[in-house]
Amino acid sequence: MPTTHSWRKSSYSPNAGNCVYVRNDRDGSLRLRESDAPDTVLTTNRTTFDTFIRAAKAGHFDRLTTT
Repeated sequence: MPTTHSWRKSSYSPNAGNCVYVRNDRDGSLRLRESDAPDTVLTTNRTTFDTFIRAAKAGHFDRLTTT
């Protein structure tokens, strides 16, 4: 997998073992992984990820949690 950058830890992740990492690749893809399962990588593009983040901040997914 060609990379232009190495994995970066989210500034919102604490120093504990539950960190989110992100990487931009040369092909324009954005890759995400979680420190507890580093071999599981989600791949998306910047536009889709930005749309997801805006929707999450707006609360569009708040009702998806179960009690």
